[in-house]
This record gives sequence, structure tokens and C-alpha cells, in this order.
Amino acid sequence: MGGSLATTNVILGIMAAVSVLEALLIVGVGVAAYAVYRRVMMLVEGLERRHVEPAMARVNAILDDVKEVSAKVKDESERVDQAIRSTIDRVDDTADRVRTNVRAKTSWLVGVVRGLRVAIEGVLHADPRNEPPAGSTRVM
Repeated sequence: MGGSLATTNVILGIMAAVSVLEALLIVGVGVAAYAVYRRVMMLVEGLERRHVEPAMARVNAILDDVKEVSAKVKDESERVDQAIRSTIDRVDDTADRVRTNVRAKTSWLVGVVRGLRVAIEGVLHADPRNEPPAGSTRVM
């Protein structure tokens, strides 16, 4: 049994050494991965500084300009809309006043024409029974 314990101890020693080597390898891979991560992040930050930040500054400037232009367009469209509404109101008011003035100034003419029409109809459609006989004289 003595020999089998020595063999077991040797095998356990080899397994412990391999476990230590594996642990060192995992730590080494972790350190290498961190170094690669740090380099990649430095590269990404450099790309952001050189390309993304200027592009974002231009995009933000364009968006600010668009915001200003859209605000001006909105203000101007509201102003034009108000001007059109007030012009339509004034045109309606003017049309009402013209209509009223034309009616007022032509009403006497309409009355005269209607009166003449009634008089002419009365003369043209006079009833012969109301006329005096032909030889008699009328006293007025």
C-alpha cells in the first residue's frame, strides 16, 4: 500500500501543478484580454474624436438651422393666414356695404318702373265697360 500512496501523491502533485498552470494561464488570458479591450477602446475613442464628434457637431448645427427655419415658417404662415382672414372679412364687409348702397340708391328707380308698369298695364287692359258711350260727355 505504500507504493500506491506514493503514486497517488505524485499524481495529485501533477494535478495540482497543472491546476496552478491553468490558473496562471487563465490570469494571463484575462490580462491579455484586458489589454486588447483597452486598445480597442482607445481606437474607438480616437475614431469618435476624429469622425463622430465633428459629424455630430455638423448634424446638430443643421438641426438648429432647421429648427429656426421651421419656427420662422410657422410664424410667417400664421401671419399670412391672419392677413388672408382679415382680407376676406374686409371683402365681405365691403360687399355687404356695396349691396346695401346699391339697393338704397336704386330702390326709387325700381319703384318708378313698377309704378309705370302698373300704369301701362292699367291703360292697356282698361275695361271697355267703364268707358262712357260714344256721344256722351263726361263731367269732371
